[in-house]
Amino acid sequence: MIKCSSHKKVYPTQEMAEDALIDARIHFDYAAHGGPIAVYKCEDCGNYHLTSKGTVNQKLAALISNGQLKRQKEANQWLDKLKKK
Repeated sequence: MIKCSSHKKVYPTQEMAEDALIDARIHFDYAAHGGPIAVYKCEDCGNYHLTSKGTVNQKLAALISNGQLKRQKEANQWLDKLKKK
């Protein structure tokens, strides 16, 4: 397993990091201006990490603006409710 001195979770590619970013935004409830919003390439390990700083990732911004992120989040909440029954 790849490790980084930042102790952040490591993603070998930008695409994997963006998928993890979107997945996190779907599965977790973040405060209004909290949680990860972007990915960056780490200068220490050369891999990608999630960050709550900077400009919102383009893929994430597109999902937010077209309402798809909200629909995915609602679908996930319903799945969680159905699993509990």
